[in-house]
Amino acid sequence: MSRVVRKIIKTPRAPLPLAPYSQAVQVGNGDVVEEARQALDNMKAILEEAGLSMNHVVKTTVLLADINDFVRVNEVYGKYFTAGTYPARAAYQVAALPKSARVEIEAIAAVGEIEDQAKL
Repeated sequence: MSRVVRKIIKTPRAPLPLAPYSQAVQVGNGDVVEEARQALDNMKAILEEAGLSMNHVVKTTVLLADINDFVRVNEVYGKYFTAGTYPARAAYQVAALPKSARVEIEAIAAVGEIEDQAKL
């Protein structure tokens, strides 16, 4: 069986966990636009702490308290990634989020140099 190294990423540039989980593992009430921007700024800070960038993100999951916020969140989301190399994404409405948040964004990032291939 192959060995997998797990690296816990922790940065003071993003909120500390409120429960037993990590900010990231490498391998409020408010306006939904501001919350989306803050979530993506936090993601960026965590990635930078790991020596990565938003370009390394290959998959995200967007959790919304109200699916009607999708368009507004999507407008913010698009500004953080490069057109043509957007990560894969799923978006869901959920019953509730911690601290009455309106949006939460989870990401999976690839470690290493990213080489984009031309479309076939």
